[in-house]
Order: sequence, then C-alpha cells, then structure tokens
Amino acid sequence: MLKEIVIAFQSYREAHYFLRKHRLWVWILLPGIFYTLLFFTGMYFFWSSTDDAISWINSELGIENFLQKERSPLLSFVFVMTGMMFRLILVLFYFSFFKYLILLIGSPVLALLSEKTESILAQQPHVWQWRALRKECGRSMRLILRNAGLQSFYLLGIVILSLVPVVGWITPVLALLIECYYFGCSMLDYSLARSGFSLTESARFTGRHKGLAIGNGILFYLMHLVVIFAPAYAVIAATLTVHKVKNQ
Repeated sequence: MLKEIVIAFQSYREAHYFLRKHRLWVWILLPGIFYTLLFFTGMYFFWSSTDDAISWINSELGIENFLQKERSPLLSFVFVMTGMMFRLILVLFYFSFFKYLILLIGSPVLALLSEKTESILAQQPHVWQWRALRKECGRSMRLILRNAGLQSFYLLGIVILSLVPVVGWITPVLALLIECYYFGCSMLDYSLARSGFSLTESARFTGRHKGLAIGNGILFYLMHLVVIFAPAYAVIAATLTVHKVKNQ
C-alpha cells in the first residue's frame, strides 16, 4: 500500500506539469473560486457551532464542575485534549459532507476534466458527448451517495470513540484516513468508469489498491493550503494514476 501512496503523490506532481503543459488553467479557476468561497463560508459557521456543541456536552456531563472539584492538572490536560480531538472530529465530519456536496454539484466539470485529461494522454481529440456525460454524472452521484453513507457510518462510531479519554486521541488520524480513502474512490472512479468498470468492480479495484485512493485524498487535503486548486488537481492526478496503473 505504501508504494501505491507514493504513486498517488507522484501523480499530483505530474498533474501540475500536465496543467502547465496543456494550459488547462481555465478548467480550475472558476470552479476553484466557487469552491473556495463555499469552503471558507461554511467553515466559519461550522467552527462557531462546534463551540456550542462542546459547551452543551460539558454542561450535560458536568465536566467543568468535576474538574474544579478535583483540581488535578493531569485530569484537566486529559479532558482538554479530549475536547480538542472531539472538535477535530466534528470539523472532519463537516468537511466530509461539504466535500460530497461539492462533488455532487461539480460532477459535470470534474467528469469533463477527467475526460479531457485522458484524451490528451491517448493523443486523441476530445469529443464532448452530452449523453455520455449525463451517464457518467449519474453514476458519479450514485457512487458519492454510497460513499457518503458508508463514511457516515464509520464517522459516527469515531465521534463516539473520540469522547473516550486517551483512546480517543487517535480518532482524528482514523477519521482522516477514512475521509481520504472515500474521496480517492470518487476521483479514481471517473477513469475506471470509462474503462468499463461497473460500480461494484470499481469498488473492488479501489479496495485492492487502497494506497492509490488514500494517497490521492491526502494530497487533496494538503492542497487546501491553496484551496482553489484542490478539486482539479485531485481529478487530474487520479486520472494519471489510473492510466499509470493500467499500463503497468
């Protein structure tokens, strides 16, 4: 799996050169601006709401009164860390649903960008077909809803685990890996669909190559240092990755 994560990382670097060489910047600027505005607006309101959630839990469980009574620095540290981990999990939970919303809205653009990338790799002209695009978007939406359901099931368990002192400290890592995996599944499927894979076969392929999906998702998160480029880089890198693996 580590080798596949490295391949996915390399594909992001190749995606950068690919964008520059073939002048695909117009494909990422307008969707990227829309994505960035939604991301920061949503994150602002959600981050504010996590304060209310943590305050409500503290009030219901009587944690602050308990800590004031015990006056133990160690206990205070443990509960502060638990609160931080819980907040991180809530942010990841929010980001998960935000990401799926963007994938649903942006599915036509991402599908077209993946098609454009593959046509350049095959050295063939890109022919835009409405029927094929509509079919691909419908499939993408089914996959997104399936992944959202599965990921939500796992994340709910992780949210509960995050409330357990000490043990819950590993939950942000678990949540991030699951988040990266299911995002990578969505990105890889654009190319797998055009290769004739059914949704079941696509899920099996990604299950056998978890590193490709996780690596793509990890770099997608890191790309949020420059948020505007994240979705486009992710889909181009995923297309290059599948092309590379198929050739091998």
